[in-house]
Amino acid sequence: MRRKIVAGNWKMNLTRSEAKKLFEEVANLKSDLSCDVYQFVPSLFIADLLDAHLSSPVIGAQNAHPKSNGAFTGEISMHQLKDMGVKAILIGHSERRHFFGETNEFLKEKVDAAISEGLTLFFCCGESLEQRENGNHEQVVISQLKASLFHLPEKDFTNVVIAYEPVWAIGTGKTASSGQANEMHSAIRSAVAGNYSIEVAEKTSILYGGSCKPSNAKELFSKEHIDGGLIGGASLKAEEFEGIINAWK
Repeated sequence: MRRKIVAGNWKMNLTRSEAKKLFEEVANLKSDLSCDVYQFVPSLFIADLLDAHLSSPVIGAQNAHPKSNGAFTGEISMHQLKDMGVKAILIGHSERRHFFGETNEFLKEKVDAAISEGLTLFFCCGESLEQRENGNHEQVVISQLKASLFHLPEKDFTNVVIAYEPVWAIGTGKTASSGQANEMHSAIRSAVAGNYSIEVAEKTSILYGGSCKPSNAKELFSKEHIDGGLIGGASLKAEEFEGIINAWK
């Protein structure tokens, strides 16, 4: 049975005190959690949050360099994150691709580094509005997976979560309809099955990322191939994040 997951991506937000407060509020949710909860936090807050010694939410990093060490000023390695106690890493987010020029080849290096460190890998994929309007959206997303992810051996895919994020719906207030999202998730699952096996595909959690809110989460999560959400803005307010978690009830 596939894991149900709600993961927050704080991006470059919050101060140290705000981060501690929000993390504690989410950690103290006792509403009969029916899904796994992750928080992808800015790296400078990781040590503080790990010191809380809380089993949930699971702390993840938003970015890391694929090399384990070396002359990469300003970077943090996955090896260093693993040594700190980080459990998960976010790779391939559209903002990393767009603003920082991360290519499919570079993301492939990151994928390999994450797997070698035993991190749970959340791999993002998605299309632009132009690509969707041109009818190339499935081709674009599958090509991203093939270029950066599908080289992994089948045994390593148990540590992979895929997050589909239509770029045109991130932070815009626009949301793919539940039907559109489910259709793409189905295409992704079929691609996983074609590259590995139906069994692997049925065990792979695929999340929707793109303006998921308490008001639409239940509808999105009701679809056959949507196993949860990668949440941006709504993850910065505990009550909104809780509303999305509770959509699994």
